[in-house]
Amino acid sequence: MPKIQFYFLDRNPVLKERTRLKAFIEKLFLTEKQKLGNLSYIFCSDDHLLTINQDFLKHDFYTDIITFDLSSSKNEIEGEVYVSVDRIKENAKQLGVSFKEELHRVVFHGALHLCGYKDKKKTDQQQMTQAENKYLNIYFR
Repeated sequence: MPKIQFYFLDRNPVLKERTRLKAFIEKLFLTEKQKLGNLSYIFCSDDHLLTINQDFLKHDFYTDIITFDLSSSKNEIEGEVYVSVDRIKENAKQLGVSFKEELHRVVFHGALHLCGYKDKKKTDQQQMTQAENKYLNIYFR
């Protein structure tokens, strides 16, 4: 079974070159010196992700991504990344970027969380954004 799986609950975004993207995410983990076990990306609606946010994190607001680290050891990363396609469309519009770019940014963002990047503090956010930009530039060059 492949290490990375894409699932589409109630949204199915245009996601071309899925095999290439999965291979790139695997390389991202190698570059970050992390061993990847299994990783699932679940693409869904705002409403679905809001329910997860409320039930698991006790947050009552929309978000573009929620990452769950399901690793049973420090040696190998396993996780689930829930992605709101609705939120990505909205954010892309507000940021003046393409849906494709914002979708890939969020996909990389989830992987980076599992590699140990944080985004609560301003300095952490800056490091996360730098890493996202680095991988976006490599992927789209």
